[in-house]
Amino acid sequence: MIVDDQYYDVIIVGTGAGGGTLARKLAPTGKKILLLDRGELIYRESSELVDTEIFKKEQFHAPESWYDNTGEPFYPQTYYAVGGNTKIWSGVLQRMRERDFEEVKHQGGISPAWALQYQDFEPYYTEAEKLYQVHGKLEDDPTEPPHSEPYPFAEVAHEPMVQRIGETLTDQGLHPFYLPLGLGDRGRTDAEDTGVSPVLKNENVTLKTSAQVVCLHTNPSGSEIKAVQAKIGEQSYLFLGDIIVLACGAVNSAALLLRSANEKHPNGIANGSGLVGRNLMKQLLSVVVQLTATSNSGTFSRTLGLNDFYWGDKDFPYPMGHVQNSGGIFQDVIFAEAPPILSVLSRLMPDFGLRQLATHSIGWWLKTEDLPHPDNRVHYVGDKLRIDYTANNVEAHDRLVYRWVDVLKSVEQSQPNVFNRTTHPRSDMPIQVVAHQCGTCRFGEDPATSVLDLNCRAHEVHNLYVVDSSFFPSHASVSPGLTVIANALRVGDRLIEQLK
Repeated sequence: MIVDDQYYDVIIVGTGAGGGTLARKLAPTGKKILLLDRGELIYRESSELVDTEIFKKEQFHAPESWYDNTGEPFYPQTYYAVGGNTKIWSGVLQRMRERDFEEVKHQGGISPAWALQYQDFEPYYTEAEKLYQVHGKLEDDPTEPPHSEPYPFAEVAHEPMVQRIGETLTDQGLHPFYLPLGLGDRGRTDAEDTGVSPVLKNENVTLKTSAQVVCLHTNPSGSEIKAVQAKIGEQSYLFLGDIIVLACGAVNSAALLLRSANEKHPNGIANGSGLVGRNLMKQLLSVVVQLTATSNSGTFSRTLGLNDFYWGDKDFPYPMGHVQNSGGIFQDVIFAEAPPILSVLSRLMPDFGLRQLATHSIGWWLKTEDLPHPDNRVHYVGDKLRIDYTANNVEAHDRLVYRWVDVLKSVEQSQPNVFNRTTHPRSDMPIQVVAHQCGTCRFGEDPATSVLDLNCRAHEVHNLYVVDSSFFPSHASVSPGLTVIANALRVGDRLIEQLK
């Protein structure tokens, strides 16, 4: 094993929304920062893919098998590259609603309150929107929480067909709105182009790629991390630093803590509460396809959202969730995981093919909050990483799907020359889609019921932080990306104070 001859002030493991953003925040301090990522530096993102490239699943799946709760292997849709899953995200960057931070009663149970509230995150949401160049408009969504400043850039225009749908929804008394999108000169902003690449020119920042972190080593008392062990090629390295930050994603950060068990931490590092890996959430996520008589490019952005059913409706007094158009299917990585839809459409469309589907359809993503449950967890069975996950809050999600299909039918009746089908195929995302994963190292004030404190530092290990979505005590029905970014900026301020 090779011991690196440098000593770092901060070591950040993972360079996605949390780690990449934190690197950008800390770089101006001049402190010596090491970034470790098991992927490579890849400048192209999914918005630059060409047509059916998006359906080559091996590009966007991890190179190792995970196992479901029956012990069957699967290849997760998670991306190992500098920038992490932000290299394949949609670029939709939404704030959680104010009530999402409070205790909320759902049809399927209770979504617990956060120990911090919306106002604690609001300044960092604003900072995040500036950093990731968010384009949006504030007036249209009645559930949008208050902003101290407007979006830094104007909204992105809808595809003409989506524009017509939005106008029809408004005529029906609904409230479609422009999705907030992170967009830069090269398309969607991500944690590589916004967080990592700008700071690599700084002499104090070092990036090591193809570096798979396999273990954390503590001091004899177990009170701090003394070394990070990584495998680069066929060689093992030890990296030493004062502050260690995990940002590997909710699954992999928990897995790293669990497999780093030692005498002082027999159940995994920072796992005295027994909660590391537990309470995994990943939202209930379905796609509904609307077939059209006229064609589109198949490559346009997601731009239209709807939250009229976010907190329920007159027939269902519980939260249902969020709706947004998928954008062009040729740029939607997650859509490639929806094979049931492809088989249905092959029967409905006589000239079926991927291009025919992409250019004669509008896809709709429907998202419902799933609830934390300790049996939904990440853990090891021998040397196999197992993901035990059973969906909950399912009735609320089904109601959202049925309600939205009714809305689509009314839109189609008003525009019969545009929509010539009444069937709306639905596909629920399988276990391998681990998008929006969170919750496996929840933060809180009580070490008995949380893994991290309110600054995302491990209760039991004073120099260990986690800044990916692991810290969420509950989910929401909007994507977690902007909240992860905002939290990394918030934790960054605490670390800057500590590094002085």
